[in-house]
Amino acid sequence: MWITAPGTKGYTGTSTPRQVDNNVSADKLAEDLSLIAKARCKEAFRRVFTHFAPRLKAFGFKQFGNEQLAMELVQETLLTLWNKAHLYDPDKAAVSTWVYRVARNQSFDMMRRQAARPETLVADDLWPLDSQDLEPDDLEQQILGDQARACLALLPKAQRQVIEKIYVEDKTQQETAAELGVPLGTVKSRVRLALERLKEHLHRED
Repeated sequence: MWITAPGTKGYTGTSTPRQVDNNVSADKLAEDLSLIAKARCKEAFRRVFTHFAPRLKAFGFKQFGNEQLAMELVQETLLTLWNKAHLYDPDKAAVSTWVYRVARNQSFDMMRRQAARPETLVADDLWPLDSQDLEPDDLEQQILGDQARACLALLPKAQRQVIEKIYVEDKTQQETAAELGVPLGTVKSRVRLALERLKEHLHRED
């Protein structure tokens, strides 16, 4: 079931909910998270939803190259914000940093689940998309990109190879197996182990 921000007519990923407000202050977003945590304020959630949903969708599409998976990431991240807003500490991080940290962790979970299931084609793999979504802020990209690159260096060579080929070079698991000369099951196993290591390391950094 899709999350729908209170006050909107629904957000399925085919259009931006209302109008993206690029001028929402960090202090206002922090105040809204506090209202969500303390009073389960739907109006505050609507504002957070409207601000972050298109940004998260753009980030998700960059991660997965698939609109359906990008929207799943939006849903999982926003649901986490609603349920765990009380975990946000303004003394430790800006709101956008914390939200993208949540999204990053959700994306690792999704990648791990993908690696564990057989590859299948979905409509988004076959049908050309015509969408103009908001790109994530440069600062948010830097936070995610720098951390990911630093963590890749910590992986064993075999695990790093499959992660780079699948998530950096955009190769399929079958293509990766063929290039490395290993069974497909080995690729899947290495991906799962690598994502577990990455998530564990990033949690320690947090």
